[in-house]
Amino acid sequence: MFRRRNNSNNCQEDDSLQRDAKVNELKAAIGPLSGRSLKYCTDACLMRYLEARNWNVDKSKKMLEETLNWRSTYKPEEIRWHEVASEGETGKVFRASFHDRYGRTVLILRPGLQNTSSQDNQIRHLVYLIENAILNLPDGQEQMAWLIDFTGWSLNTNVPIKTARDSANILQNHYPERLAIAFLYNPPRIFEAFWKIVKYFLDPKTFQKVKFVYPKKKDSVELMKSYFDVENLPTEFGGRATLQYDHEDFSRMMAQDDVKGASVWGFDNKLIHVSKGCMGTEVSPDPVPLALPAS
Repeated sequence: MFRRRNNSNNCQEDDSLQRDAKVNELKAAIGPLSGRSLKYCTDACLMRYLEARNWNVDKSKKMLEETLNWRSTYKPEEIRWHEVASEGETGKVFRASFHDRYGRTVLILRPGLQNTSSQDNQIRHLVYLIENAILNLPDGQEQMAWLIDFTGWSLNTNVPIKTARDSANILQNHYPERLAIAFLYNPPRIFEAFWKIVKYFLDPKTFQKVKFVYPKKKDSVELMKSYFDVENLPTEFGGRATLQYDHEDFSRMMAQDDVKGASVWGFDNKLIHVSKGCMGTEVSPDPVPLALPAS
């Protein structure tokens, strides 16, 4: 909607003013907020919803209200690692120890390591890790990157179509403009049939962010390397780093992040129990009421 011209400071300033005006318009359309909804609806958040709906305030308002309703019932910020840790035992989805060239948090997905059959728990695990990726974004960065490794993938380990559809809907409807890029590395030919169905669940903006990378296709490899330093990129993705997932170490890190997340969302006044278990450190906060004072 807005055009930027690098050789014109005035044009950039005009764009910024127009964006700010749209944010204020959306803010007014939503009306007064409190508790977690107020904490969630930052100016940057409103900007993402506007961007996702091409700066149409009415459509952005509808989208945001649907997200606020979803968050009030699903409560993604309340999910704790010990509740979903069994889903992560194989390292099928985890936050990488490195960032991309733009400082974005990176999630690594390895669908060939699927280890459970509960679709609800699989989605809950993914939502937890999306929230965790956002929690660990550096200042000034709003988006994450996904690297998807198809080693070991088969139709037997593939998630059901319904799970793929529900996951896609949550990502694009409730985390708009959070995904910067998703690289699908060397998917087998049989995946193409599955993709032909899944792609219809994606809106055009999300679809454009999905990139297929094949080791023998130089252009796709160079595109991925423009986002990642090969020294950080695991060998599974054509890089030089060794990919190691230690579930106990990752569990301890997630437990620490649960404490950080509780602080961010204003759970500081609730007693957080920390105990040692077979999975490492676990964090089990007391139930939190829906409406909390904004900090």
